[in-house]
Amino acid sequence: MIRAFVALPLPEAIRSQLAVTQFLLPLPRPVPPANMHVTLAFLGSLPENVLEEVHDALDRIRAAPLTLSITGLGVFGGDKPRNVHATLAPNPALDHLQGRVARAVRELGVPLERKRFVPHVTLGRLAPGQISAGELAKAMGEIGAVTSPRFSVSEFALYRSLLRAEGPVYDVLTNYPLTG
Repeated sequence: MIRAFVALPLPEAIRSQLAVTQFLLPLPRPVPPANMHVTLAFLGSLPENVLEEVHDALDRIRAAPLTLSITGLGVFGGDKPRNVHATLAPNPALDHLQGRVARAVRELGVPLERKRFVPHVTLGRLAPGQISAGELAKAMGEIGAVTSPRFSVSEFALYRSLLRAEGPVYDVLTNYPLTG
């Protein structure tokens, strides 16, 4: 069984900018910059033969390169924050690509969570009660606007996620070019 997900890798300049933002926030478990990405679909643990079918389905997806930008910071978990992330500007082409990836995977019988796609880059994870929502909001307010120039993404990837005591390690299994 291989734990896997499909995501957009980020350019080094964007990951570096977000690493500076992480430093300014009270994040007990920051995501290593090398692990920063935009998840399109979390696949869970799959047998190798199913993962090969997923690869074949993803390889058939054709889409144009994307132009994205960071527009701010967000939190999942409300009063009990569990995730701090950078938000992305709304982008119909990104939504369309994510829908195509999800559809291709579901057609193979791989179950995906049925929640609304919220494009984001996770900056850090929090255990319940580790930091209050107020403390986090104050720190985010002190940082001010977190934005990026527009940047291009010319591929998406199938990743393997290895869970380790010190945190997950992500390996790219295959890249899929976005060429149109």
